[in-house]
Amino acid sequence: MLEKILMMQNKVLIKEIFTSIQGEGIYIGVNQLFIRFIHCNLNCSFCDTDFSSNPKEYDITELAKFVNSFKNIHSVSLTGGEPLIETDFLINFLSLVHHKIYLETNGILYDNLAKIKDKIDIISMDIKLPSCSNNKNLFNEHEKFIKIAKEKELFIKIVFDEKINNDEILKSCELGKKYSVPIVLQPKMDKDKINMQIKFINSVYYKFIENYQNIRLIPQVHKFMNIK
Repeated sequence: MLEKILMMQNKVLIKEIFTSIQGEGIYIGVNQLFIRFIHCNLNCSFCDTDFSSNPKEYDITELAKFVNSFKNIHSVSLTGGEPLIETDFLINFLSLVHHKIYLETNGILYDNLAKIKDKIDIISMDIKLPSCSNNKNLFNEHEKFIKIAKEKELFIKIVFDEKINNDEILKSCELGKKYSVPIVLQPKMDKDKINMQIKFINSVYYKFIENYQNIRLIPQVHKFMNIK
């Protein structure tokens, strides 16, 4: 049984691996190698990831060798899905990777982050607003996550739509201010379109900066450019 468990931890299912520019957050425009994991612990209504195609199984040495073969990339983006579900695999895998590591996460698996944070360089953490994601209120989990993640380079990303409310804005700003973390506001998109009036988007932005000034309004640039 132990051998079987160890074997499972040395293998992982990956949906896709590709190079592209980062299209979200404060690192927009840098060239990254994206590793997209297939599993997630949430089911956000705005999720734009298609997991219908068959994933490929990699073992640690195979994947590390492949990743290390890429040159002229800013960093390796662990994305998904939720990469921290694969923490047991990542513990060993990241020790073999020679590139800077950029983690994209839904920001609630704080115990898993604690196991690998020393191997992560940059963390892009979502705050999942109940009004937009249709998840339960996760602010307590997000704060526990930030307490660990703040030791690294960290920024918060918030996807919002017309249902965002003042309580969500205040709670998000309180977290950003308390831990001095930049917040990126990302209007929800429908493919390559933003189906919100710019007047409303601006009103949300100014409500945020009334409470916390380290706020940036940045849509998903890669969708405007029609790239991954």
